[in-house]
Amino acid sequence: MENQIRDFIHFLTIEKGLAKNTLVSYERDLRSYWSFLKDVETIEDWNDSRRVNILHFLVQLKDQGKSSKTVARHIASIRSFHQFLLRERVTNQDPSIHIETPKPERSLPKVLSMEEVEALLEAPKKMDEFGLRDKAMLELMYATGMRVSELISMDVSDVHASMGFVRCVGKGNKERIIPIGQTALGAIEHYMESSRGKMASSKHRTDSLFLNHHGNRLTRQGFWKILKKLVKSAQIEKEITPHTLRHSFATHLLMNGADLRAVQEMLGHADISTTQIYTHITNVRIKDVYSKFHPRA
Repeated sequence: MENQIRDFIHFLTIEKGLAKNTLVSYERDLRSYWSFLKDVETIEDWNDSRRVNILHFLVQLKDQGKSSKTVARHIASIRSFHQFLLRERVTNQDPSIHIETPKPERSLPKVLSMEEVEALLEAPKKMDEFGLRDKAMLELMYATGMRVSELISMDVSDVHASMGFVRCVGKGNKERIIPIGQTALGAIEHYMESSRGKMASSKHRTDSLFLNHHGNRLTRQGFWKILKKLVKSAQIEKEITPHTLRHSFATHLLMNGADLRAVQEMLGHADISTTQIYTHITNVRIKDVYSKFHPRA
């Protein structure tokens, strides 16, 4: 039985060209499966494996505390392996054919509290050209829920201050118009009037809104470094990514009574089910508030 596992891994290596980490995962999953069949189900031949044996193995994985994602990966490994055995005529049936893959557990995105957002927005202390730029970027991200890729791709012409909105190009090159408040607009205008001209390179003219030390368009990596520095300055202990401000934007809007469809439009979600994850966060927060403050909770 172990020889067939080696043959299968060799097949994946030569015929499929899978990455080393993927091959390691396949082999580890199948050796665990084979050990279970041999030691627990007392099966000595792959042809004797049945659907019930696979189900017993999956139950053991769940009893060991394995996540739905891990169980799903084991099922994928077992299914591919049994298809290989059938194709190679090592076996005459595929016991995995009707095994259902569990739906992955959807983890709630991490968000900042209102107080943490305030601390982060106030983190740029030194109001030189870079401090004004950083302040403008943070205010814009929290005011609009933009992705970092959308933020750094913005040009000066995408800001329509007199009309109170910004133009954003998102996934699939889809354009959306997002309203923006006076606080964020003020920060952007202050940066554009006082800083951007100093930062712009005289050699390489650019229409980019946010610039780096060389006067070129800021990169994702550049923004990530800036954010990490500001999070540390704000003394926020949570692990924060550029997407955290987007999650916080959506959650705080819904907590304050915003319409789900409107939030969907501002985030640029094609499907409202993607936006609905934030309603779960607000429900959790409401329960926490109730438990903390209700006298009979």
